[in-house]
Amino acid sequence: MTVVPVILCGGSGSRLWPASRESYPKQFLSFSGEKTLFQETVERVVGPDFDARPIVVTGSDYRFLVAEQLRALGIEADIVLEPGRRDSAAAIAAAAAIALRRDPKALVIVLAADHAMPDRDGFIAHVRRGRAAAEAGRIVTFGIRPSQPATGYGYIKPGAELTATPGANAIEAFVEKPDAATAERYVTEGYLWNSGNFLFAASVFLDELARLEPTIAAPVVEAVEKAAHDLDFLRLDPETFMMAKSMSVDYAVMEKTKLAAVVPSDFAWSDVGAWSAVWDLADKDEAGNAADGDAVFMKSSGCYVQSHGLLTAVVGLDDVVVVTSRDAVLVAARDKAEDVKKLVVELTARKRPEATEHLRVYRPWGAYERIAIGTRYQVKRITVNPGSKLSLQSHFHRAEHWVVVSGTARVTVDDMVKTLTENQSVYIPLGAVHRMENPGRIPLELIEVQSGSYTGEDDIVRYEDIYNRS
Repeated sequence: MTVVPVILCGGSGSRLWPASRESYPKQFLSFSGEKTLFQETVERVVGPDFDARPIVVTGSDYRFLVAEQLRALGIEADIVLEPGRRDSAAAIAAAAAIALRRDPKALVIVLAADHAMPDRDGFIAHVRRGRAAAEAGRIVTFGIRPSQPATGYGYIKPGAELTATPGANAIEAFVEKPDAATAERYVTEGYLWNSGNFLFAASVFLDELARLEPTIAAPVVEAVEKAAHDLDFLRLDPETFMMAKSMSVDYAVMEKTKLAAVVPSDFAWSDVGAWSAVWDLADKDEAGNAADGDAVFMKSSGCYVQSHGLLTAVVGLDDVVVVTSRDAVLVAARDKAEDVKKLVVELTARKRPEATEHLRVYRPWGAYERIAIGTRYQVKRITVNPGSKLSLQSHFHRAEHWVVVSGTARVTVDDMVKTLTENQSVYIPLGAVHRMENPGRIPLELIEVQSGSYTGEDDIVRYEDIYNRS
């Protein structure tokens, strides 16, 4: 019997702002190579130990990002869409119910999409170690032996080793993120980092959740039963799913159940929860500086820079983080990296769009990036993937000019359909019903100039859309 991988792909990763924002969070970003954290997580559970079709639980806003990144890997999955966020217990319950449909004896491994585990072989070895305990009816988590007294993780106090399933221990206590002094004591006393990854029989987990938190289990199971297919996605029934109590799996199950067990683990792991964690994972020079992109360090040590598209120079600074983007720059003390989340809360309260939105916005057909905006105009660079097309639409308040930079565009404007190539353009009058598509084999790049009294994204009427957007 193989293990069904479940990958939780929600969350905004606000501690890694400005690179990670709610519109394009950290699981879809790369920090240590070409592949993203989500893609690395998917590849981690490919092989003979695992079911070939993972279950990915995500939100509607991320569904096409998930699908595209899976397509790039050549891996198929069941992509399950939550109608709203109800925390990890509900998400895991939905996946367990779906796994149970495949096999009444299914084992499930739950992984966060935004964690880093560079030692895949070590991870697999520990999964095999915990499997016997899961088959024996335990709900297993993986506790990482600390490399330092970190204050950014919760901890697990392991109990005695389970005699029936060597390699797994009982759990004496779960504890929240400690202060520095408490963290040092935890490390000395043999506590483990709480990785938030789990292995269990689907039926056991659902039975325990029904016993401990029926207001989560019952509506989620019903939401799975009433789920509907939408293109290649499975949409959980919104009315019943949103009735579930919002609660983490630790609070709902792990801290209450007598079936909890932990596998003490020493494979490399990080939740990549702050820029300090990214620095920990990065290759460093002799002074402890690390860079992703174009950076120069002078008389500095222990610094991290992420800078794509422009040179960032750091002079005479120690232990700082500098992250640049086209619309925001972050400079922070490395030991205050956890406070970036508070900064995002403050930016959101000030209604700064930079808090949650990137200049580059991804769509199921490609992406667009704002180049300039004024009182009555906006300029965008648009990329349409080969074979993709935008919705048939119109606008009430703006006209548009499209100029093809590269590739081929098939353009519909009311009753006219024409093909444009490089350096050709077309005008879309206000109110005209129009569409753009890429019939070619290379990406279509064009510049769009909007002019009118209002250029917001909500000024759109869709008449036909292959992606089922309203």
